[in-house]
Amino acid sequence: MRELINNSRAKFGTAPVFFTAISTILGAIMFLRFGYAVANVGFMGTLMIILFGHLVTIPTGMAIAEIATNQRVRGGGEYYIISRSFGINIGAAIGIALYLSQAISVAFYLIAFAEAFDPVIVWLQTNYDFVLTKRMISVGALLVVAILMLTKGANLGMSALYGVVAILFVSLISFFMGEPTVAASGIGFHFYSTVEDKDNFFMVFAIVFPAFTGMTAGVGLSGDLKNPQKSIPIGTLLATFSGLIIYVFIAYKLTTSATVDELNNDQLIMQRIASWGLIIPIGLAAATISSTLGSIMVAPRTLQALSQDKVFPSLSLNKWLSKAKGGNNEPFNATMLTLGIAAIFVAMGSVNTVAIIISMFFMVTYGAICLISFLNHFAADPAYRPDFKSKWYISLLGFLLTNFLMFKMDPVYAFASIIVMVGLYFMVAKTRKNFSGMSKVFQGVIYQMNRRLQVFIQSSEKDNDNWRPSVICLSPDFFKRPAAFTLMSWLSFRSGFGTYLHFIEGYLSKDKNREAKETLDRLIKMAGVNKSNVFLDTLISPSFTSAVAQAIQLPSVSGKETNTILFEYARDAPEFLPAIIQNLSLVKATNYDVCVLSSTQKNFGVKNTIHIWLTPNDLENAALMILLGYVIIGHPDWKRASLKITALFPEDEISEYEVKLKEMIKLGRLPVSPHNIELIEQKEDVSVKEIVLQKSKDDDLIFLGFGYKELKQKGEELFAGYDGIGNILFVHAATEHTINYDE
Repeated sequence: MRELINNSRAKFGTAPVFFTAISTILGAIMFLRFGYAVANVGFMGTLMIILFGHLVTIPTGMAIAEIATNQRVRGGGEYYIISRSFGINIGAAIGIALYLSQAISVAFYLIAFAEAFDPVIVWLQTNYDFVLTKRMISVGALLVVAILMLTKGANLGMSALYGVVAILFVSLISFFMGEPTVAASGIGFHFYSTVEDKDNFFMVFAIVFPAFTGMTAGVGLSGDLKNPQKSIPIGTLLATFSGLIIYVFIAYKLTTSATVDELNNDQLIMQRIASWGLIIPIGLAAATISSTLGSIMVAPRTLQALSQDKVFPSLSLNKWLSKAKGGNNEPFNATMLTLGIAAIFVAMGSVNTVAIIISMFFMVTYGAICLISFLNHFAADPAYRPDFKSKWYISLLGFLLTNFLMFKMDPVYAFASIIVMVGLYFMVAKTRKNFSGMSKVFQGVIYQMNRRLQVFIQSSEKDNDNWRPSVICLSPDFFKRPAAFTLMSWLSFRSGFGTYLHFIEGYLSKDKNREAKETLDRLIKMAGVNKSNVFLDTLISPSFTSAVAQAIQLPSVSGKETNTILFEYARDAPEFLPAIIQNLSLVKATNYDVCVLSSTQKNFGVKNTIHIWLTPNDLENAALMILLGYVIIGHPDWKRASLKITALFPEDEISEYEVKLKEMIKLGRLPVSPHNIELIEQKEDVSVKEIVLQKSKDDDLIFLGFGYKELKQKGEELFAGYDGIGNILFVHAATEHTINYDE
């Protein structure tokens, strides 16, 4: 697999993954909105938010750890994992949404960064009458970050990250050492207390959820890590569980240290609780600036990886965005675009609004990662051998919960997110048609489902009353005459199953095997054009007889036993007919129904009429011929067709059989009009062939029955003498079939 970002100087270890993740987790929401959460949903409700949030993030973290230890995670982090599992078309759609969430996160953290300057704003206005707005601070911080990242790159981000994390932890220690506010003194612990005019649970969850999303921040550094398979699982999971524990204690501390009104009205309530209050705004500034640095390092690398995969409509745009700078492969142009997007959202200036947007995009991403893990477990692909293993039910829980929470948080945003994802998918699929829309993980799932269904079908009780065609066709003439394959596609369209084997005469060898594979590729390509449901394969054998012996012992593609075999020959050049007749004795031993297609240049005509002929000598074939005719006219090619039935009987049996036949058609619910049923008295001086030639000269497909006894007596003559009419399907039922009746 091609490396997305070829960085030979990758030098980061596990610590940057952990610190990038934990500094993003313990960020703006913790300082600004956790008091709001406790005030609106109470301590127990806040614990539920923490629980729900980590029921999403822990399965996602475990899924990332699992996938990262099964494959080499190159540049692009989460996007790389998703695109290499789902295929680039689907992966790119999710990857673009992921990138947008990361880019918008930059704005979110800068908006929150400005909130840390409340004391400074008040001091300047009080002492110097100078009005400093928070938007001015956000924009100024964005300009500083832009200059630093464009000139210094990720190395500066890492250097600053360690100092910022130190300040963050000092501020937390100060908070936990603090005393309750004056108003909260003596109140004690209140599990369920909330403000009167409170927001609903899922609205609070949507605003608070970004507090838990930082656990994947370190994954975006994958292209800069020495050993991503080791650093990503350890750093990600350690940050996730550390964040969980810290948030529980923060919720408890807030509940016991302030009243619900104070928690709801003062977004910097932690400053009033902390033993050294000034450290809280500093910690907030440190947390938000570290999260900003983390996002500004990760988002451009995601965009760079997307452009390396050429997912955007313009090739020049892809080239421009993938352009790197310096020895560390810094995504210079992608960083400039990311800063531009961040500037747009900084102008919005609302923490809550941007938080909800981020929550939706992260939910989509996390759900996709959990789904990948679940599908890989279900597929049971031997190539999927991660060093770290999650559980399938944990991944499934994460996927289901992300979808549930999206719609509970805000159905409008959820639907909009899905519409955006679908639009992005079609954009990529249209501009890059060579990309795979589904990847091997889906193939593995389909294989696993098919395997289990086949075992179930085989082990279940056989139901002989509900017959459906399970047909195998053996022919060397696919590329000369596709008539047999066409008939198979009709039988396999909805009600039946078909396996078409192209016979290659010879002994199995390296050359013959290569020929068979090349032939199969041609067959699949041609069948794809026809949108056939027939399973195709080739069969190498020294003779047609040995090929028949092999074919009739093969299982059906349906998982059920094969019950019908189809042969085909050209009526105007019947050289292959003797081989068919010669091998019917082999087929007789298997109790298969037999169909022999006599094809002509007229082929299947205009597909208006299927004519079934019944004679006293093949009554046991009647039901099978009617059932096959019914299955064929169910195909769209025959949507305007009608079934005709003509029965040839001695005069004294006609009336009795007419009533019986019409009753069978009616109760069997078959689409045969009574006007299309004709009974003809057979005269001794007129042969069946003469009547068929006269009555069926304009029919598109003709059914005639035959028996082994008659075949033994007449041989090739049984199939001869039908020149001038269309394709004929000669049918022999090994056992008499029944047409189910209403009780």
